[in-house]
Parts: sequence; C-alpha cells; structure tokens
Amino acid sequence: MPQLGLLPRRAWAALLSQLLRPPCASCTRAVRCHSQVAEAVLTSQLKAHQEKPNFIIRTPKGTRDLSPQQMVVREKILDLVVSCFKRHGAKGMDTPAFELKDFDIAGQFDPMIPDAECLKIMCEILNGLQLGDFLIKMAWKDVRHEMVAKKGLAPEVADRIGDYVRCHGGESLVKQMFQDPRLSQNKQALEGLGDLKLLFEYLTLFGIAKKISFDLSLARGLDYYTGVIYEAVLLHTPTQAGEEPLSVGSVAAGGRYDGLVGMFDPKGHKVPCVGLSIGVERIFNIVEQRMKTFGEKVRTTETQVLVATPHKNFLHERLKLIAELWDAGIKAEMLYKNNPKLLTQLHYCESTGIPLVVIVGEQELKEGVVKIRSVASREEVAIKRENLVAEIQKRLSES
Repeated sequence: MPQLGLLPRRAWAALLSQLLRPPCASCTRAVRCHSQVAEAVLTSQLKAHQEKPNFIIRTPKGTRDLSPQQMVVREKILDLVVSCFKRHGAKGMDTPAFELKDFDIAGQFDPMIPDAECLKIMCEILNGLQLGDFLIKMAWKDVRHEMVAKKGLAPEVADRIGDYVRCHGGESLVKQMFQDPRLSQNKQALEGLGDLKLLFEYLTLFGIAKKISFDLSLARGLDYYTGVIYEAVLLHTPTQAGEEPLSVGSVAAGGRYDGLVGMFDPKGHKVPCVGLSIGVERIFNIVEQRMKTFGEKVRTTETQVLVATPHKNFLHERLKLIAELWDAGIKAEMLYKNNPKLLTQLHYCESTGIPLVVIVGEQELKEGVVKIRSVASREEVAIKRENLVAEIQKRLSES
C-alpha cells in the first residue's frame, strides 16, 4: 500500500519556501529563548568592562514574540489543521527548519482520486476555521505553453483555449470545452479534459463541487507543478462596521508535482505526487485582526477548577483537595497565598474563565462535604467529599 502522509522535503526547502509556509513555532521559541539568555550573559560580561553596552542582541528577523492569547489562537488553528490531516490517514513527520503544514500523497494511484481528496481536505479545513465564504480556483499549469510546446497542440488550437481563460465555472465548463471541435481533435487535450471531468465527478461525490471553480487564468508561480493546480481564496474577509477589509491573497494552495521527487533522486525515479499547503500565518493574521477589532477574549489556560476557601489557615486542606483533582486528571489551580480573600478568588475565576470553584471551609470540613460553585450562574451545591471527583467529571462532560 503506498505511503500517505506528511512528507519531509529538506532537499526542497529553497523551492518550497515560496509556498504558504509558517515558521516553526517551536523553532521560533527556541531562537528567542537562546537570544534572551545570550543577551543576559553578554550584558553581565560587558558590565565588567563598561557601563553601557554598545550593541543589543535582538530577536532574529522573520520571527516575533507571541502573547499567551496569540499562542492559544495559533495552536487552535494548527490543531484543527493537523487533526484534519490525521483524519485522512496522514503520518506526521518533522523537519528541523520548517513546520510544514502540508498534506502530500505520493505513489502510483488511479487518476484523480488523490487530487480529489486533497481538495476535500482543503474544504474541510477552511470550513472548520470559519473564516467566511471561500472558493478554490483550479486550473492547468501554464496552459498555452504546456499545450503548444510540450503536448504538440497546434498554436491556433491553443489560441482557442485563450478564449476560455476568461471563463470560469464547474463541470459545465469542462463539458463545453469537450464540445469544441478543435479541442476534440487533439488526443492530449481530450485526455486532460477527461481527467478534469473525472475529477469533478469525484468532487460531486465528496459534496464540494460547488466550492471548486475551473479557472484557466490561475497560474501558480512555481515551476515544478506538472498538472492540476489550485488555490483557495476568501471571497470576503469577515468584516463589520468600522473594520477595514484585510487583503491576504490565497490562504491555501497546492497541485500535482509528479516530476519534483525525481529531480533530487540520483537515479531519477519518477514518483507521482499531489499535495496541498495551508497558509497558517495568513490565516492567523485574519483571526488576529478580528480579535483586535472586536475585543474578543481568549482563555490562555485550560483550567477547569479553582480550589478556594473563605477562611484563614486552610492552605493544607486546599493542597489536599487540589492534589486529589490533579491525580484524577482534572485541570485545577489555586492561588499561591496562605490566606486569600474569597472575593479575590472568585474574581480570578471570572477574569480567566475558569468554570467551577471547589470551596472548603470550617463548616464544610466539619460536615465532611465540599461546595461546588458554578462561576457563570453563581449557584452552589454541597456534596460529600468522597464524591467530589465524580461530580466534577460529570459536570465537565456535560459542559
């Protein structure tokens, strides 16, 4: 069975850097941390020789610091993309230079089946991100040059194809081209149209044909594409009154590149390949602008429960409770103070979005119970101490 997965392309880095590639998040963090450590060490050494250093070590160009809120958003985008890839059977692989958010299928397959799946994956991801309406434009690579110089199509027939460059549509456009008497006389043209017709049949079965537009004006800027190419564009960036539209170009792209692997194989073996790339950075910029415009709040932690008390000298009881929750796999916090005020603890939950509070005090300890408080409704209920974990898990599963 041919491999289906995320293929490492170390040897192709120079070519693939032109695609929609985000910098590796882990790599960026590592560079930033090393930069900060180096700056601290060098500054301490320089102070022994001079009061003011004459240079400053900065974060490298092409990288940037991300706030906790930005990291949450970015990780959600990446998680959605990766989960979609895995749903389609991908095997993850890593490279030291890039975080490649690609999906590639390599090997000998029947025509257009993997191409259709790549377009399906692209639709699933863009629907899941909820960025607004989108369209995937699809075309042949360098139509006139391919037809005339490589496929032997007469120039006058290629000129006829130029009439179609101004057209765009779905399966109906492909059928219209089939009926053109001059195109129908060329074997290579008929084979290409046959592949496109077959592809649209598969796209219809996948339920995404309406999202795909056959558009001969589309041209990708990379030379290694050999067949069908496609890119996804937002029809409009979600905007409301007072928000400036954000122009980001394509947010995903891909196509068939059957000849690329052979370029780096000493034996020149030809490996058919088709794949797609998700423009994580461009998508992140769209989401980031929306956050700034509408003041959207993002939780920076996944804490589910805060362990609190209304009384002094209850640190030991809080520590025992929170250890019990941690051991049960529940995400819990407590304030790092011996005697925090209850109002301060409740305000912390509201500001950070923690949904539940477990409260233990003198009366609860005496009766062998604890209180569970819903932060949203402010309703409290007392339960037996031994039932705490089960009750918390039940509430979390229902939320």
